[in-house]
Formats: sequence, C-alpha cells, structure tokens
Amino acid sequence: MVSSVRLLLLRFVVFFCLFCLFAAPVFSQRGPTAVARSGEGAHSLLRRNGLPDTRHFQQFLTLNQGRLTTNNGLVAGRTYRLPARGKAAPAKVAAPAQAPAGSSASVLHEPLFGPRHSRVQVLDRTMRGAVYYLSPGHGGPDPGAVGKYGKQLLAEDEYAYDVTLRLARRLMEHGATVYVLVQDPNDGIRDEQFLEVDRDEVTYPRQRIPLNQLARLRQRIVQANQLHARHKGAYQRLLSLHVDSRSQGQKIDVFFYHHANSQAGLRTARNIHGVFTNRYGRSQPNRPYSGNVGPRSSLYEVRNSHAPAVFMELGNIHNARDQPRFLLPDNRQALANWIYEGLRADFKGR
Repeated sequence: MVSSVRLLLLRFVVFFCLFCLFAAPVFSQRGPTAVARSGEGAHSLLRRNGLPDTRHFQQFLTLNQGRLTTNNGLVAGRTYRLPARGKAAPAKVAAPAQAPAGSSASVLHEPLFGPRHSRVQVLDRTMRGAVYYLSPGHGGPDPGAVGKYGKQLLAEDEYAYDVTLRLARRLMEHGATVYVLVQDPNDGIRDEQFLEVDRDEVTYPRQRIPLNQLARLRQRIVQANQLHARHKGAYQRLLSLHVDSRSQGQKIDVFFYHHANSQAGLRTARNIHGVFTNRYGRSQPNRPYSGNVGPRSSLYEVRNSHAPAVFMELGNIHNARDQPRFLLPDNRQALANWIYEGLRADFKGR
C-alpha cells in the first residue's frame, strides 16, 4: 500500500515538472518575441522584425510595460513581446502644436511633445498674437547631415527636431500660436544624448515627406503660406532649424540667415543673435562668440515663405567641440530657451 502511494506521488511530481517545463513558455511569451541587441532601440528592434514602427510602436510599449527603461529604452539581451503583424492601429499624428491666442486655459495638452512633456503650463500671455511656423531641417527619407560620435550615428533631422519641439513648448508656455511643420508621431521631446534615427516624420498635417529635396521644401512652405493667409494681419515668423555639415576640424557657432529684402527677417535674426552674444559673454567670458547674421536669399524656405523667415545653423555635426551643443539634452534646451528669448524681444519691439 505504501509503495503504491509513493509510486502515485512520484508520477504526480514527474507530471507536474513536465507540465511546468513545457507550459511555462506558452504563458510567459503569449505571442512573438525578440531579444534586444546591444545599442538597439525600440524602433530598430521593430524594423528588424518587419514591423513598421509608425504602426506598431505604441502597441509595443503597451505590451512591454514595466520592462522598458527610462524614455522607453531597451536592455540588451532582454526578451520583449512584439505586436502581431498587421494588427496594430495606425499611429495618430498630433494636431498642430499651438496655444490659441484667445484661449483662457492655463494648462494645455500637446501629445506631439511626448508623454513626459505633453502637459504645458501656460505661464503668461506675453506672446499672445504671435504666430510661428517652425521647420526642423530634413526628415522622413532624408536624415540630413550625418555625423558620428564614437560608434553612434548622429542625424541632423533628429537633433534639429528635438530643439524645435523644445522651442515650440517654450513659445506655447507664453501664449504664442505654434505650428510645427515637420512632425514625428512617436518621438516627442527626448532626454537622451543619442537620438535614434528613424524615417517616420510627416509634413503637417499628415503628409508623407517626399524624397526629392525641392518637393520636400515646397510641401512644407505651401502649408506655412496657407496658414499665413489664415492668420492675415498677425505678427508671423518662420524659423528653419538645421545642423551644419562641414569638415571635421571646423568649429562653428550658431549663425543666422535672412532674406536680403526682408527687414523684419533681419530684425528677428539680429534679436536672436543678440541673445546668443550676451549669453555666451556671461557663460564663457574668455571665449568670443563668432556666430553672425547674414543674407542668403537663395535658400528655398527663406525665399518662398510669406512670413519673414530666419534660417539657423546650430553647429557642425562633425566637429567634436560642437557636438556637445546638441548632444546634451540640457544644451538643446538652452538653445531653445535662447532662441525663445530672442523671439520674445523681437515680438515686444515690433
């Protein structure tokens, strides 16, 4: 009798172990998975597994809640659940980032800035009546200038876009109306040093960005000029933000272009330049600031924008001394803050 009971218990233990061994993966995985590689981000992992990040990114975040690092980063060697192919809903493109001049709301919600920065506290209305069209350089199929920091690729469009979003948020905090002419539905303001390169940006409001450079620039300027007509009579400015590409040894400061026949564009550029000159004088008194203001009417956006335009170069993406200016999140915020201060001075002095 005792031996029979022992035999039954032994069979039960063996069966239970086999059940756990084979059933556990079924319950733990619940669908396709992938292991993150070293240096890989969510967008890269999705693309590597044949999942377009614009359609599957949000579902990926939901499936892996609690397994991602700060700012939705991945851990090399960790297994992540993947969305089912073809079942992800298309990502929504945010509405234009703007704080309507007549709005009385003290808090705005702008998804374009990402979940950590979407809540915008309106601090005052000092910029009420000002309308800005912010055009970060390149985007979509064109990353713009591409540099390297060690083994990390640096794409112009990602860093110009991050500074642009930070500037848009600052302007909205003070009551301005802001249109971001190139938008990424899932990046938002990012606080990482190295910004992952992707190609899912669109032209406002939801237009696919063409590969052809002239078509790409025409597309965003058409939108800006249509909005300019809608805001007829208002103070309006277009700012185009870029990161330059020069020889590795050439260090440059932030500099500004305007149309030769636009006194308003010249004044705006000078006001921003003045803030940069003063800020550099305070923070780096032993280092002369060499950024300048000059006409360059041949630039497509400068030439064709109905709103007075300023074209900005934030630094040389290949120069090791320039790179920290846009690699460090605090420095990107400082760039946005200084540009805002120049725009505020220009608006007040109109």
